[in-house]
Amino acid sequence: MIRSLLATVAGVIALVLPSFGVPGFTPDQVITYKTTTEVANLYLDVFTPPGHQPGDSRAAVILFHGGAWKTGDPTALHPQCEYFASRGIVAISARYRLVLEVDPSYNGANPSTAPQKCVQDAKSAIRYVRQNAAGLGIDPDRIAAGGGSAGGQIAAAAGTLSLYDEPGENLSISSRPNALLMLNAVFNNGPVDGWNHDVVINYWEGFSPMNNIDANSPPTAVFLGTNDNLIPVSVAETYQSLMEGAGGRCDLHIYEGQAHGFFNYGRASYHSILRQMDEFLVSLGYMDAASPKTAVDGWVSLFGNAAFSGDSELTNS
Repeated sequence: MIRSLLATVAGVIALVLPSFGVPGFTPDQVITYKTTTEVANLYLDVFTPPGHQPGDSRAAVILFHGGAWKTGDPTALHPQCEYFASRGIVAISARYRLVLEVDPSYNGANPSTAPQKCVQDAKSAIRYVRQNAAGLGIDPDRIAAGGGSAGGQIAAAAGTLSLYDEPGENLSISSRPNALLMLNAVFNNGPVDGWNHDVVINYWEGFSPMNNIDANSPPTAVFLGTNDNLIPVSVAETYQSLMEGAGGRCDLHIYEGQAHGFFNYGRASYHSILRQMDEFLVSLGYMDAASPKTAVDGWVSLFGNAAFSGDSELTNS
């Protein structure tokens, strides 16, 4: 798996990489999980651990890229997938419908039902992986989901909402992930400090993850920067409080001075967040704490520890 890291140009450290793609990481398998009238081929980019076999029963993580529901592609989270695969997890980056593919009139602010399709696709991806877990070498009871920004929103929606299942799917197979990894996720779409509330104003009560937390909401790790211009720290603190009030677990990691998208490959905090996600998944029994962290080791070998001098986690509660 380290092959892709070693092929990356060292100058990437200086770049503020866009969220719409990161070249140079090659999935081991690409699987179509769903076809729609708008997009014929919704697919999963699958990264597998070394020596992985279909008969294995490994944990899995399904990640959804950011881009305000309207841009981006699965390559944005390929680096994280390659890391998780090196740690013994089947890691997947999913393609989902973007709002302009569903609603060409969408302008970024006008009310639209198209974001519901994004959530439907997230739930479909998780349901597909669980339904086909045996053939994929995955434990159906150890499937985490996560994502960045709007991708985190749809992952959190899959973990909290009872609505927006794709018509015709087998609803006896749960689409709820067993754990969540939230990378500056916009999990509040309500009227107070909610992201894109005007877009979902006609149905936000059943759509906003923070407004649908209950006792079944999966254990969650949240990562947020204090300089995020879309998500106030107070929103993340409220999310944590609501999760714990419902009897759930929510580990909140606040990074001082970091802006929206600070988790992306090439940012100073990339390495630190990988470590924190790693510890969270180890605590859930999703991987062995003693396994070699080859992707992080390779990143440090290629770029040096100085690449991470900007890490500054403020709290770890």
